[in-house]
Amino acid sequence: MDYKYINTEYLDSVSGGDSETFFEIVAIFKEQVAEFHNEMISLLSMKDYYNLGLLAHKAKSSVAIMGMSNLAVMLKTFELQAKEGKEAEKYESYVSKFRNDTSEALKELDDLISNMQKKG
Repeated sequence: MDYKYINTEYLDSVSGGDSETFFEIVAIFKEQVAEFHNEMISLLSMKDYYNLGLLAHKAKSSVAIMGMSNLAVMLKTFELQAKEGKEAEKYESYVSKFRNDTSEALKELDDLISNMQKKG
């Protein structure tokens, strides 16, 4: 599989090449992205843009660990705009991109884990 969302070299450096550490990082990421997405939807519906910006900041750190630099850059933009309540018409597309890219990243991570376990 060609990984378009995750950066395997970066993940390897973050985990120090240790598969247990890698599996822990992935498990945390899986939990966080689901929570982040649900909270983003909630904050967006309440028009709580400042807290949406704070959440985008937290989410940026999670995706950066996966080596998802393009999404991290988008989340930085989202964070700054939301904290100031600017360009609110873009927020829904940001949340949608976050959901799409993290869903694809999770598929890639599952594939990577499967391959790692086969090599065992």
